[in-house]
Amino acid sequence: MPSRKFADGEVVMGRWPGSVLYYEVQVTSYDDVAHLYTVKYKDGTELALKESDIRSQSSFKHRKSQSSSSSPSRRSSSRSRSRSRSPGRPAKGRRRSASQSREHKEDKKKTIQETSLALPVLVLFKPSENNTKRYNGEPESTEKNATSCIILEQKLKPDLEIKRVLEQYSLRSRKDDKKKEEIYSEKKTFAAVKPIEKVPTKTKELEFGGRIGTFMLILLLPATVFYLLLMCKQEDPSLLNFPPLPAVESLWDGRVFGVILLWFFLQAVFYLLPIGKVVEGLPLSSGRKLQYRINGFYAFILTAAAIGVLLYFQFELHYLYDHLMQFAVSAAAFSLALSIYLYARSLKAPEEELAPGGNSGYFIYDFFTGHELNPRIGSFDLKYFCELRPGLIGWVVINLAMLLAEMKIHNLSMPSLSMILVNSFQLLYVVDALWNEEAVLTTMDITHDGFGFMLAFGDLVWVPFVYSLQAFYLVGHPTTITWPVAAAITVLNCIGYYIFRSANSQKNNFRRNPADPKLANLKFIPTATGKGLLVTGWWGFVRHPNYLGDIIMALAWSLPCGFNHILPYFYVIYFICLLVHREARDEHHCKQKYGLAWERYCQRVPYRIFPYIY
Repeated sequence: MPSRKFADGEVVMGRWPGSVLYYEVQVTSYDDVAHLYTVKYKDGTELALKESDIRSQSSFKHRKSQSSSSSPSRRSSSRSRSRSRSPGRPAKGRRRSASQSREHKEDKKKTIQETSLALPVLVLFKPSENNTKRYNGEPESTEKNATSCIILEQKLKPDLEIKRVLEQYSLRSRKDDKKKEEIYSEKKTFAAVKPIEKVPTKTKELEFGGRIGTFMLILLLPATVFYLLLMCKQEDPSLLNFPPLPAVESLWDGRVFGVILLWFFLQAVFYLLPIGKVVEGLPLSSGRKLQYRINGFYAFILTAAAIGVLLYFQFELHYLYDHLMQFAVSAAAFSLALSIYLYARSLKAPEEELAPGGNSGYFIYDFFTGHELNPRIGSFDLKYFCELRPGLIGWVVINLAMLLAEMKIHNLSMPSLSMILVNSFQLLYVVDALWNEEAVLTTMDITHDGFGFMLAFGDLVWVPFVYSLQAFYLVGHPTTITWPVAAAITVLNCIGYYIFRSANSQKNNFRRNPADPKLANLKFIPTATGKGLLVTGWWGFVRHPNYLGDIIMALAWSLPCGFNHILPYFYVIYFICLLVHREARDEHHCKQKYGLAWERYCQRVPYRIFPYIY
């Protein structure tokens, strides 16, 4: 195996993929398997380059000195030769004087030098989506209105004409001109292939504690769900009062597992119904966009109608309360079987379809995080389907079952005020998610994480059986609250929901159409990717205002359970830990993706989730 030529930290010249332009870069790492160097440009962009696309700085300095030494003197001695091959040479009757010719050449040289730094921007980015001033050495404003994109596009139109002139009037020597066809052929070949930065490489930075951490999570996550459900059945659900373990044979029921399969199949049928609009997701690494049918809200309506029919025919829905542990065990077994299938099929998936965060080469880690990004059976997207359908709608059904169980066990003519609040708040959250289903296409779960045990277990087990913990707790531990307290909790939930929904709507609308006149008051920091980072509105308040709204709502869901035990507050504690960890992952990915623009954004918006605290 050949040894590496450039060391980590070495400053070299790297060729930008798809062009013959070289820029000063710093080597950050080297992949021994793929033989690719990870380099960092001055604007913070990181790419993977082949060794043949990297040259030392000394070679460029040497070549530059040769070029400069041969310019004014040799140009004057070979003036007739240059004129004979100049495409812009005037006719004999209109030939300029020597002084005019020199002035013309000096002006042409000056124009080319001034525009040479602007050309890489035209090659790399869309003019309407980026700021080119920092590449030209001009001062750059850190904030821009959304409507400035249109003005910037008009300003950059002359640069396209300058680029055409630069290609026509080349300053290369005669020796370089002989290689013109070879270089042009190389450019065509390079442009025809996939850009090198889009080639998936092995995942180097392991999250969740690496192989050991993910192995422990595979064991701890199901154990945590079972422990919480057993604790809720205890008369005294204190942390120190560990519940007795049930008999193993009592945890499994074939009929319950059949109900889980039927539920999954029913939601799959609703997903495949030709109702609702079809939208495109974000571009994949190959540039392709997948299509998704948005009909989650219709699936919820159909499910509600099916549940209503069952209740009309006297079906005892509180059966879920009596056998909730068996349902959780069956759902966990199904999610494990689904995870095994997903990993097995990912071994045959093309390289470009693998998840960027789940391609480490370690079985346990890739099995947990997900090896394939968007596993599909035909047009049926397994990850997208599980993200909102079986678990999220199942969460509402379990809450309803807990409400009916409370009324039956305690002989109530109507549910308690605490149970009504919990069911209402969480129903609003689920309906909102399904109504705004399209927004999930831009989340990290869809765009970055593969579909493995983490998402399969989380969507099908953790969400329906842990998120319904407050309702399950209230059945065995009724809590009475007054109307003023209920009103205060309702206001708190509304505040959290308003922050959550308005922040997400602001972000999604800006991503769809930054030039929308309705968003003209928003300011943003342009990035090298063509996207903008909002610095006004909710996203100028904290970096993740949607997380702040989520946490406020989570607190409002737990307050109706009182303060006798910490168990119903497990959801709030867990959710804070989850969102802080996810925020750290977001920070890491955004810093790699946006470079210096993200650092400027962090200076502009210093608080991550909690204003003036964190």
